[in-house]
Amino acid sequence: MGYLWAFLVGGAICAAGQLLIDLTSLTPARILTGYVVAGVALSALGLYGPLADLAGAGASVPLLGFGHLLAQGVRQAVAQQGLLGCLTGGLQAGAAGIAASLICGVAASWLGKSRDQN
Repeated sequence: MGYLWAFLVGGAICAAGQLLIDLTSLTPARILTGYVVAGVALSALGLYGPLADLAGAGASVPLLGFGHLLAQGVRQAVAQQGLLGCLTGGLQAGAAGIAASLICGVAASWLGKSRDQN
């Protein structure tokens, strides 16, 4: 049943993004940024945690999940370190994913061949 919820929630998030691309003049970068901010806002309201518990990777892998991860990291760091935690908590919580994406990007740049796109 968990796979079904992951598929439905993840698919709904992706479908909403595709509708935003198709029906609005928003650029993909603005939509992606909006997804991260929406994840932070939903987490702050206490709505994203139950969704992530229900859907698992279907809710934690998309960019909404990254915003939720940042918000949770800031919340925990502020509880432990005080106000300084609002500057460090998000990066500490997302460090593994950020590092993995940077390492994969560098590896892809070494393996791939750069060329003009025109």
